[in-house]
Amino acid sequence: MILLQTEKISRYFGAEKLFANVSVEIKDNARIGLVGRNGAGKTTLLEILSGREEPDSGNIHKKKDITIGYLDQYTGLDSSLTIWEEMMKIAVPFLDMEKEMRDIEAQLSDPALKKSGPDYEELLKRYDTLQLTFHEQNGYGIESEIRSVLHGFRFYEEDYDTPIQNLSGGQKTRLALAQLLLEKKDLLILDEPTNHLDIDTLSWLETYLQNYSKALLIVSHDRYFLDKVINEVYEVSRGSVDHFPGNYSNYLKLKADKIKREWKVFEKQQKKIAKLEAFVDKNIVRASTTKRAQARRKQLEKMDPVSKPQHDEKSAHFQFQTGRESGQIVLQTEDLTIGYETIPLSSHIDLDIRKEESIAVVGPNGIGKTTLLKTINQMIPSLSGNISYGAKVDLGYYDQEQTLLNNKKTVLNEVWDDHPSLPEQTIRTLLGSFLFSGEDVEKAIASLSGGEKARVALAKLSLEKNNFLLLDEPTNHLDIDSKEVLENALIDYPGTLLFVSHDRYFINRLATKVIELNETGADVYLGDYDYYLQKKAELEALEQLNTSDKEDEAERNVPSPSTTKQSFEAQKENQKHQRKLERAILAIENELEELEEQIRSVQESLSDPNISNDFEELERLAKENEELQSRQENLLEDWEEKQIALDDLNQ
Repeated sequence: MILLQTEKISRYFGAEKLFANVSVEIKDNARIGLVGRNGAGKTTLLEILSGREEPDSGNIHKKKDITIGYLDQYTGLDSSLTIWEEMMKIAVPFLDMEKEMRDIEAQLSDPALKKSGPDYEELLKRYDTLQLTFHEQNGYGIESEIRSVLHGFRFYEEDYDTPIQNLSGGQKTRLALAQLLLEKKDLLILDEPTNHLDIDTLSWLETYLQNYSKALLIVSHDRYFLDKVINEVYEVSRGSVDHFPGNYSNYLKLKADKIKREWKVFEKQQKKIAKLEAFVDKNIVRASTTKRAQARRKQLEKMDPVSKPQHDEKSAHFQFQTGRESGQIVLQTEDLTIGYETIPLSSHIDLDIRKEESIAVVGPNGIGKTTLLKTINQMIPSLSGNISYGAKVDLGYYDQEQTLLNNKKTVLNEVWDDHPSLPEQTIRTLLGSFLFSGEDVEKAIASLSGGEKARVALAKLSLEKNNFLLLDEPTNHLDIDSKEVLENALIDYPGTLLFVSHDRYFINRLATKVIELNETGADVYLGDYDYYLQKKAELEALEQLNTSDKEDEAERNVPSPSTTKQSFEAQKENQKHQRKLERAILAIENELEELEEQIRSVQESLSDPNISNDFEELERLAKENEELQSRQENLLEDWEEKQIALDDLNQ
């Protein structure tokens, strides 16, 4: 069922077009990602789709009685209630429904009510309707669901009595998102929902949204998140909106293919035009060929010109250089405690950072990741312990809040004042590489967007030529294209990196080590983010196994030799069965990977405009797609059965 559909909607700012002739279709259970550069019009389109704004032209058709939830980038729950009181407002309709059911039960049990009368039948019918609705909407489990969602967003039972007005901005945003998820609107529109979330909460949200029963429309610059959650993409670019099936990675492939096809069509027409024009120029003045030349000219005039593909949008391009090389040892800490005044956030931190390493710092919000970078950069003192800097180490620091920028200065002066010996043209050229050109450099820092401020801060950092960079959430506020440019610049950087980020794709591309900060120190993982996840899962599984073994040993008596032998044989048989299940699961997973590739290939073929009128081929592909997906479902069921059996063995 279609929940919402737009018909050639447009939005203008004065005479300037933001987008035009936009057609979007959202079905129930949709999983849509809306992508595009900062300033392309994504948020404006969301405002129109949510009903907060009206388009300048075109129509929007919505399902009758549709409910829409909208979380913008700056939404924060504003309430005088406590966390639990506010969340329990969601349960009020269920409590009222339950009260009505209890009232009806009392009336039905009244001996004065005739069992065969119309009043009895009416009450019974109403009771059945209420009971069915209550069950379908999880009325019996609503409190449990509220607790589960709050826990996912790191609000625990001891936090329930906290007044919402005492929470931080990030906590209020997380609570607003939690409330929206629990309200289960027909369409949930989320603008950058991953802001203010640490990696563990992000992973939980991904899993929750994968199982969410309503439609989703999401704007996010988190490529990992988009790949996990969405299955179709609308791209806002150059005033138009294009649709692509599949997740974000598939969108990138399809977009590249689309651009190739457009170039082929364009180049083919250009060759034809050149050939016709050459014939006209050569033959128009000759009496014997002038008529043919005139015919070619008319053919040219009637030709509908294909526009040159406009995929070469202007991108930032920059690099980070070092003024000199540092020693092999860049930084070491010993029994370091970080925090504020007398409140420690993390203690016993022992770091050993070597030249050219690229190290990601991860951990839950509030554990002290930013505090660690500020302590190393000597912006705040450590509470105890030692920090040793290596020889010839030049520190550079990127602040995620851009508090080091002067809001009263222009973009040009903000950069030039730190490097007054450089010619103005050099500064302007540098700013141009960060997408500040012409009059943009005269803008006040205070008037810039978050992404523009980030680019100014990065421009300043690129001029410093430090050999050790401390980066605090450098991808915040950047669109996906700018993130990729930053990633490439940092991959080529010859110095040492220590960075905090919740962008898992960014971590995977850059990190040679991952440091997980906790209250009692810092655990080091020698690899990228995927390796960190794998190793952490292994360690947790091992810990659970050791705990289980200790509990079993404490409970059982010392076994007799015969019992030991039987136990050994049973354990051996158990391990054999476990290995068999593991091999079967691996084989299914490999087959599923191949199937996914086949399905992707068939779906790409289905979307190929060259066969749009070949109904026989389309029917064949649709049948093949259905058979592949049926095979995929059967394999998934088989995988689930074997995985459950394996889990039972391991318990």
